Amino acid sequence: MVQPLTTSANPTPHLQRVLYLLDRMAEAQGLNVAQIVYVEKLRSLPTGTFGRSWADFLDEHNLKPFTTGSRRKQLHDGVHLLTGYGTDPIGEAEIQAFLLGAKFRLTNLMLGLGLLRVIHKNLNYQQKFSWPRLWQAYQLGRHSLFNPDTWQPELLWHLPLTEVQASFSTVKV
Repeated sequence: MVQPLTTSANPTPHLQRVLYLLDRMAEAQGLNVAQIVYVEKLRSLPTGTFGRSWADFLDEHNLKPFTTGSRRKQLHDGVHLLTGYGTDPIGEAEIQAFLLGAKFRLTNLMLGLGLLRVIHKNLNYQQKFSWPRLWQAYQLGRHSLFNPDTWQPELLWHLPLTEVQASFSTVKV
C-alpha cells in the first residue's frame, strides 16, 4: 500500500478497499488490536528519539497513523523509520521486500506484487526502479534482527532513533 495515499484525508477508493480488506482479514484472524500510535504523545518526546522521529515522519509526509487493524499494520510507519525507505511506490515495495526477508508473509508478497504493478504502469517510477534495490531490501530484512510480529516500539519510543535502528540491524549500508 502506498502510504501517502492510504492515510491521506481522501485515499483513493481502491486503497480504501485494500485497507478495509486488511482490517477484515485481521478481524477474522483475531489479530485486531487497540490503537497503538498516539501522535500527540510522540510529539511530546525529545527530538531525536524514536517516538519523536515517528511523529516527525508522519508530519513531514502529511500522514496520519494507522489506528485500526493488526499490530503489524499499525506499526507500518515505524518500519519506514527503521529502514529509511520512502513512502513512494518504490519505497513501499522496498518495505515489503524487507518484511519478506525479515519474516515471510503471503500478504507482503501480494502487496509487493501490487506495488510492482503500480511501478510498471508509471513511467516516472519505472525509471527509478531497479531489481537490485528490492534484492538489497530483502537481504537487509534477512540479516536484520527485526521480527515484525513481535517488536514493541512502544517500549522503545524514548530511545534515540539511531540506537533503535542499530538494535535491529536495519540501517541500510
